[in-house]
Amino acid sequence: MDLLQNILGGGQQRQQFQDFANRYQQGAPYDGISEQEALQHYRQVAPHLSPQQWQESAQESFSRLAPQQRMELGRYLMQGAQQQGYAFPDVNRDGIDDRMQDPRYLAQVAGQMRQQQPGLFSQLLGGAMGGGTMGGGSGLMGGGGAGGNLGQMLNNPIAKAALAGIAATAMQRMMSGR
Repeated sequence: MDLLQNILGGGQQRQQFQDFANRYQQGAPYDGISEQEALQHYRQVAPHLSPQQWQESAQESFSRLAPQQRMELGRYLMQGAQQQGYAFPDVNRDGIDDRMQDPRYLAQVAGQMRQQQPGLFSQLLGGAMGGGTMGGGSGLMGGGGAGGNLGQMLNNPIAKAALAGIAATAMQRMMSGR
């Protein structure tokens, strides 16, 4: 309970977070939540999570995405992480790890990345909120290459859903004692 008090503070802040978590649970996991709100809550909660808590929350969050959305998220993380010097696994060396559509696997790999390079996950998905966009191309995440300001990824609904989902899921688990 001390952790909840440290993260949430008083009753009004707790109520605001409960409202955020409820909106995350309704409809698509990216509807009704702003980019700034997703990033703010993620940054408020994630540093307090153990690796296991973070990975469990990520897995639950990623499970709310469609398999194609998880693949797109995995591709984006892989490309961005490689640009930052992190070696992402690629089993058959085709540039796409087909296991990324599995929420458990994607959460495991993202969790390992988070442990080895703290801050990289949130940096890739939402660290630089101003100026620039993803590199050219098409697709759900804004392109095949992760060029430009990587932080612009957050105005993508998949990235927003990932960050918001981890924060909302983790806090709901803490509030329910899980």
